Amino acid sequence: MNICFPPAAKVLEVIRQHIGVLAIAFFSIILLLFSGMGAAHGAEKPAYKKSVHSYTMPDVTLITQDGKRVQFNTFVKQGKVIILDFIFGTCTTICPVLSASFVSFQNRLGPDSAKVQLISVSIDPEHDTPKILKEYLKKYRAKSGWDFLTGSRDSINRVMRAFDAYTADKMAHYPLTFVYSPLQDRWFRIDGLTGTSELMYEYQQALKK
Repeated sequence: MNICFPPAAKVLEVIRQHIGVLAIAFFSIILLLFSGMGAAHGAEKPAYKKSVHSYTMPDVTLITQDGKRVQFNTFVKQGKVIILDFIFGTCTTICPVLSASFVSFQNRLGPDSAKVQLISVSIDPEHDTPKILKEYLKKYRAKSGWDFLTGSRDSINRVMRAFDAYTADKMAHYPLTFVYSPLQDRWFRIDGLTGTSELMYEYQQALKK
């Protein structure tokens, strides 16, 4: 783990003040297990399942972490590559892994991060207010270009069903990532956990005509 620990007398204080950073570091280590080294070097096929789809986006209004209302069906058609997942703010299992992957991906892209829009859709809208979404993104040090959306239960359900990702129990949701290629006008559905190298690979594939 790439963490530089302070003197023993200050360990508890550091943990208390930086627990969010430590948590991200912990899940970054988990991501190494799914980092797609084979995809990066062309030695192996990705470990996840990938399929191609033409989804029809529902005309629903969702709300960003900043309280801005957006029409979902136009928000995902910005002329950029879209990478989308379904998570919720209090999730302690796969959501932190997916989110750590998103922020690591943004960091890897650097200035090119403006060419891609990351979207996380809450599957717990009853709890996930814009304030909670904003705090969540702040905890992960998300950069501009990563938006966390919430809305009414009906609107969220319609979005989940549009991606064939509906689950009635938030605790039973699967690790899914969706990549939209504006040049190919199609969605790639990724079943399974993805690391930074795998997201980079899929992003580059989405840039191809």
